[in-house]
Amino acid sequence: MSPVKTRSKKVSPRKTPKKKVTKKSPAAGLGKSKKFARRKRHVLVTGYPGFIGKCLVRKLLKEEPDSTFSLLVQEKFLKDANQYIRSIRQQGRDKIQIFTGDIADIHLGLSAKELKQLQRQVTDIYHLAAISYLGVAKTKMWRVNVQGTTNILEVAEETRHLKRFNYVSTCFVSGNREGVITESELSEGQDFRNAYESTKYEAEKKVRKAMGKLPVSIYRPSIVVGDSKTGEIGRFDGPYFLGILLVSSPLSVPLPLPGKGEAPLDMVPVDYVVDSIYHLSQVPAAENKTFHIVDSNPMSARKVYEIIAQQAGKKPSRIRLSAGLTKTLLKIPGLEKVSRAHRQAIDYVNTMAIYNDTNTESLLRGSGIHCPRFETYMHNLINYVNRIYRARKKENETFDPLA
Repeated sequence: MSPVKTRSKKVSPRKTPKKKVTKKSPAAGLGKSKKFARRKRHVLVTGYPGFIGKCLVRKLLKEEPDSTFSLLVQEKFLKDANQYIRSIRQQGRDKIQIFTGDIADIHLGLSAKELKQLQRQVTDIYHLAAISYLGVAKTKMWRVNVQGTTNILEVAEETRHLKRFNYVSTCFVSGNREGVITESELSEGQDFRNAYESTKYEAEKKVRKAMGKLPVSIYRPSIVVGDSKTGEIGRFDGPYFLGILLVSSPLSVPLPLPGKGEAPLDMVPVDYVVDSIYHLSQVPAAENKTFHIVDSNPMSARKVYEIIAQQAGKKPSRIRLSAGLTKTLLKIPGLEKVSRAHRQAIDYVNTMAIYNDTNTESLLRGSGIHCPRFETYMHNLINYVNRIYRARKKENETFDPLA
């Protein structure tokens, strides 16, 4: 606000000049041409080198040349992480420091010196680390998804200059709920279809409880697919690989879509997810809020299935089977391995859940960030999968997105 002009008179300390009140929209000052005021951040990212983690780090390096970054990486992924960092050297490799640790361990598996260094320097945390593969034992999934989140929250509480704790959850904390699901809802008496859903639910409860002590933002993506522009995909587990596996399946006879396929199949490209999280993580109004990162107008599962099959040059099956019967048929020896992703995805194409994204839409308004329609980028995903498949086949390798 501009200083109050008093001319030759002094303003009485008891009479504070009235402020001029102006109304602003929820996204005021965040238009497409508006850049965030550049501030030097020290960002800690967990869940690297997972696909979303890689995409987020790439975004951070591009947008923030003055910031520095710490990546918490498990020892088994250290080689992969270092290779990736070398590949983006031109974007500021010297600004990235890799810490070998594990969120599931006390103090994140770091030495006392390393922990103090992070707690002294870090200004922003992006917590992405989680297990989503449904084949993992629930005890291990709990250790990473729930206990790991508890551990990173404890570290965050002792981080001196923390401006935002960004937690990536999932829409599927809603479990088997149907109907319209709002961003403010969490515990609504729902049941869970697998350990991934239940452990992410328990983890989000802990993050929400920390809102009184920490500046928290929670993001719930729906089914995450590849990059809408390049088609690049990563290794997605649980519900996250449905769209890609429908086109990457080498089966000559397409599998039937279980049920009527009338439920919305909410899919979002990874670049939209990353752009949304990056933007919202720096908007003051996003603090202590939850955001559904979804397609506001998703197509039905059957429509998605049909246009994928058409684009891939396959004839979609016209056979309609119940979800239960489909699961049974997919356990037949010889079909079991190639169809395991389809079995895991069956419940997700038959749940009439609609994820309201009022918070997200409000704070992204004017930013230029929006979720593209699936049919506008689907061909990029398919072309990417086909290129990889042909290259692997030429080398006599089996292409399995789950491998």
